Amino acid sequence: MTTVIEDRRVRARDALPARNFYFQMSLACAATAFLGFAPTYWVPLASRTFSASPMIHFHGFLFFTWSLYFVVQTWLAASGRIVNHRALGIAGVSLATAMTIFGFLASVHVMQHSAALGQKEAGIAFSIVPMSGIAFFAGVFVLAIMNTRKPEIHKRLMLLAAVSILDAAIARWFLTFLAPPGPPGPPPVPVTIAPAMVASLLLVLAMVRDWRTEGRVHPVYVTGALAMLAVKVLNWPISETTAWHSFAGGILALAQ
Repeated sequence: MTTVIEDRRVRARDALPARNFYFQMSLACAATAFLGFAPTYWVPLASRTFSASPMIHFHGFLFFTWSLYFVVQTWLAASGRIVNHRALGIAGVSLATAMTIFGFLASVHVMQHSAALGQKEAGIAFSIVPMSGIAFFAGVFVLAIMNTRKPEIHKRLMLLAAVSILDAAIARWFLTFLAPPGPPGPPPVPVTIAPAMVASLLLVLAMVRDWRTEGRVHPVYVTGALAMLAVKVLNWPISETTAWHSFAGGILALAQ
């Protein structure tokens, strides 16, 4: 009996750094989301110089709420409050569903705004970025929910989902400080690849941690990171196809 109790204590002690790691990663994701949108949303909003439709504001509210939700969930897990963690997971399903819906609506709004600026085709091409991004997030989240009884898979899928939507925040810094000034309207699809690469560095950090503590990189990170980057890179050629313009253009026609 003493040996069993001691073994449990050792496993609990060894599990604590892993739990703290995911809490720290959630803080990094939340900080990236906030700082990324600071120059184009939070600061202008605080100074009352930002104007957008209520739908865009609600879209931003949902996505930033997700960042905070992810922090709370990893904190609950790290502190051993697993019952509370699971109970709050139900709210996460509702939040992720709302994010998917409003992420799609925001994509349509981008197309409508671009069309109003006389850049309809550019808006249709760019719409693949937010649409594919929210579709990837939703797919990974569903897989995470399906694997709640497999914590090693579940927590890695949740981190993958959180990282997959950070490229939008990182892109704001690219556009604000690195991109040359240009006419209003959607940016070219290829410029979204670099921010996705930067966001993936968080997954690289998680892979390194896996390698050092487990002796191998978990397949979720390998497959997930490759899939995420493949989506971001393939957005470029697909956005220029007739098939995509017919699909997204049809959605825009229905919305107008």
